[in-house]
Amino acid sequence: MALIPPPGTPVERSPRTDKRVDWDLRDPEVQDFIDRGILTTTIDKLRSWAQASSVFPATFGLACCSIEMMHTVTSRIDIARFGAEVFRNSPRQSDLMIVSGRVSQKMAPVLRHIYEQILEPKWVISMGACASSGGVFNNYALVQGVDKIVPVDVYVPGCPPRPESLIEGFMLLQKKIGSNKGQRSSRQLWDEAQKKAAQDEDAR
Repeated sequence: MALIPPPGTPVERSPRTDKRVDWDLRDPEVQDFIDRGILTTTIDKLRSWAQASSVFPATFGLACCSIEMMHTVTSRIDIARFGAEVFRNSPRQSDLMIVSGRVSQKMAPVLRHIYEQILEPKWVISMGACASSGGVFNNYALVQGVDKIVPVDVYVPGCPPRPESLIEGFMLLQKKIGSNKGQRSSRQLWDEAQKKAAQDEDAR
């Protein structure tokens, strides 16, 4: 399917009198549109919209799910349509960590260290059954869920999940970022759980 018209193709332009193009701000309908506050917003809403529309994922593929994660940047899926232009190789340049695949006990400190290097605000997507709950690998060598190491915002189930599932999880994360309804982030819930666990340990 051609996206650019070939040379010599006549370009159809909307007439100047088209109502979709020529708006008179003195028009009562437009004035009512403005009075209802549709064109105005708050700084917090604008910031949330900007954050949700430009998320930069970090590459953290650990197993077979990472193949499906790589597929999302190809021309068929094209995650750039949703505001995630490229996967960043540096945690300093990203604000989203997609953990795709099983997390071994040896990899857990590395994952946590990279997560701490990502600047706030930051989010985590757990992609696949292994990253979310250990999957079929219920043994001592693997972490039974990445949420034991870092706070997770969105879980994408599957073994492995299709790229469309990751896109759905990404869009769900965008809604969460852009909702701006005062809900606590996964990082805040994580910190509260850690403090509560420390207090329970001290009480013993």
